[in-house]
Amino acid sequence: MEKVRDEALALSASERASLAHDLILSLDNPADYTVSPAQEAEIQRRVLLVREGQAQGRPAAEVFAEIKAKRQ
Repeated sequence: MEKVRDEALALSASERASLAHDLILSLDNPADYTVSPAQEAEIQRRVLLVREGQAQGRPAAEVFAEIKAKRQ
């Protein structure tokens, strides 16, 4: 497992994003989920931004803190 993790972390950001997407889908049954054409278009737009290195991420801790604050 450690070897696989190290190899995955050596991938480019776009390759890691693609791998993460595939791994997440492998956890669930994709047939259980449906997305509208508009949602699919937005997903594809965001994937393209990542692949082109134009995506601007935020630290997970910041995102989770924002979500937590909204719930209170």
